[in-house]
Amino acid sequence: MSPSSLLFTSSPHVHSGDSIPRIMEMVIWALLPATILSILVFGWPALLVIAITTLAAMVTEYLLLKIRARPSTLGDRSAALTGLLLALTLPPHSPWWICVAGAVFAVLLGKQVYGGLGFNVFNPALISRVFLLISFPVEMTTWPQPVGLFGDAALSLGNALALIFTGHLSPGEVMDAVSSATPLGQYHVEVISLGKTVQEAMGGSYSFNYLNATGGLIAGSLGETSALLLALGGIYLIKKRIITWHIPVSMLAGCLVPATIFWMVDGTHYPDPIFHLVTGGLVLGVFYMATDLVTSPVTPLGQIIFGAGCGLLTYIIRTWGGYPEGVSFAIVIMNATVPLLDQYTRPVVYGKAKKKA
Repeated sequence: MSPSSLLFTSSPHVHSGDSIPRIMEMVIWALLPATILSILVFGWPALLVIAITTLAAMVTEYLLLKIRARPSTLGDRSAALTGLLLALTLPPHSPWWICVAGAVFAVLLGKQVYGGLGFNVFNPALISRVFLLISFPVEMTTWPQPVGLFGDAALSLGNALALIFTGHLSPGEVMDAVSSATPLGQYHVEVISLGKTVQEAMGGSYSFNYLNATGGLIAGSLGETSALLLALGGIYLIKKRIITWHIPVSMLAGCLVPATIFWMVDGTHYPDPIFHLVTGGLVLGVFYMATDLVTSPVTPLGQIIFGAGCGLLTYIIRTWGGYPEGVSFAIVIMNATVPLLDQYTRPVVYGKAKKKA
């Protein structure tokens, strides 16, 4: 090709090499360390929940596209990622039907009903979690204590299968694991509802420990396993330019700045910002949910406003709302504002003057 002919070659002239499958794969890789740790912390039931939810999401997408006589999109890995993200929002001992119902809802009503990937308004995994939490509050708020994959208290694979598929252990077996409140749930009940101080609620028999919370050795969903590993995976995605810093930084600020202010004003009734950072699904939401390319703004300013709104709503719901955790609700609410944010933060075309009011 001659140099002159290059002038008439259609764009793009330079390609980054990114593709939908590659982006999805890199997000899955970023989630892998925390996912593996969740299995090591909660044992075989956690592995079954992840496997069932991910497989159900992929099967649902395949069947829906088959019914619509559309080509399969399983190769883009988006269904697998949706299933994995949903699994990380579920309790470790979720029954199989919760996993399947959530996966079907995420793919059918969270994604395919809008036309498939790229057209959905809400994050499929999060809108599904909201549906499950509202519809099945008992199953979605039953938190077993970490017992590990190996050890005296760990469940065998056979018992894990019986627990997930029947709700009971094998005959003659007794489950050593006991249910416990998550740190946010403990705060919500003891401080907000009963009026105790944060120190009273987190001390005593509950014995909240920041180190255990950071490492994931506390009751909670699979995605609350390790704030540290999730954050490292998120930094990896930023470094690889899969996501940008705008939403993570602004969402963290939106939650942690008011947390710092209220804690400084009254530390007996408001937890410190580190508590909000290492507990719940904040880090998972910051790096992997709110940054969804389809359901977040495209402009940097829009992303900053979007992230700040997600963080602020998360803190408001955690502190004064009816649910201990607010990440899912906050991101889904802000998803609905994305078209408006894109419209009003759209940069002016170069050389075109702004219209006067």
